[in-house]
Amino acid sequence: MIGRLLQSDRAGTWLLGALLALAVLVPFFNLVIPADSFLHLPTYLVVLMGKYLCYALLALALDLIWGYCGILSLGHGAFFALGGYAMGMHLMRQIGDRGVYGNAELPDFMVFLNWTELPWYWYGFDNFFFAMFMVALVPAALAFVFGWLAFRSRVTGVYLSIITQAMTYALLLAFFRNDMGFGGNNGLTDFKDILGFSLQSDGTRNVLFVLSALSVAGAYVLCRAIVSSKYGRVLVAIRDAESRTRFMGYRVEHFKLFVFVVSAMLAGIAGALYVPQVGIINPGEFSPVNSIEIVIWVAVGGRGTLFGAVIGAIVVNYAKTYFTGAFPEVWLFMLGALFVISTLYLPKGIVGVVNQYRERLAVKNSANKPQELSS
Repeated sequence: MIGRLLQSDRAGTWLLGALLALAVLVPFFNLVIPADSFLHLPTYLVVLMGKYLCYALLALALDLIWGYCGILSLGHGAFFALGGYAMGMHLMRQIGDRGVYGNAELPDFMVFLNWTELPWYWYGFDNFFFAMFMVALVPAALAFVFGWLAFRSRVTGVYLSIITQAMTYALLLAFFRNDMGFGGNNGLTDFKDILGFSLQSDGTRNVLFVLSALSVAGAYVLCRAIVSSKYGRVLVAIRDAESRTRFMGYRVEHFKLFVFVVSAMLAGIAGALYVPQVGIINPGEFSPVNSIEIVIWVAVGGRGTLFGAVIGAIVVNYAKTYFTGAFPEVWLFMLGALFVISTLYLPKGIVGVVNQYRERLAVKNSANKPQELSS
């Protein structure tokens, strides 16, 4: 089935091959190759690449709705953060009496704030499978409620983008409050282990990296299956001419709601994979700026291609890692300039530039063939 799906998707095949190769080679060069060898891959690079893959999964989620359905969400950072908080709550419950205050039931920040009992919405997060269920359910529930109200009201375009940004900002303000029970400004941190395995060990970090790579691969296959189906063709029709698609008898709001919920679930999974690798989740992840950055990743890579979103997320975040270390005061200006340049001069992103070069090369080669035959 996957073979038929990717039969005409050469770039997707290369992407999946690269992800599977990374899932094998990165742990090999980190765990098997001796530390004194120049081929050894340091653990901090494993963590950094794992973080990039989480961002790639998040970019895939946005490209699914923006590139193929025309829904420009400026609030996808909220779904990412909610998935991260669900994972963070589980990791906090796993600390037990190893915290600073030695309380087996309450996280340290609750003891510090004189909480006497665990809030009801923390119940069940000591169970891994319940927590993983909530990782997908909480973003999906928010997306369903928001999408049901917005799409039934036929809110589209810039108005929808503004509302999604307002939703994210409202969650940012809410999670900053200490009485919400999510750690306030400091968020959730000081995690110890997951499923009994230390988060500081190289083995656990490599497992998390492999899971991130496989999750991006699985999400790509899922998204490609959606956009390649009849359902996907309807999504493209909604993107290009929503009123005409509605006139043809399609329940546009149902199509948009389904893909919006799927996208939110993928973003939540990305957040859940991100938190144990970076070791913290705080309200800053709800920042509208983060959601705008996701849009830039997709635009730079190539909107409406899926694999372009993965490329854009990795390229932009690699640049961010380098320039925030070398030139921290100019990074935000560079990010803004990158978005303006890609919008005005590279509307199809990196993938579009590569495709244009290949087309020109093909035209040049076809023009040279008659001359070679005549000679």
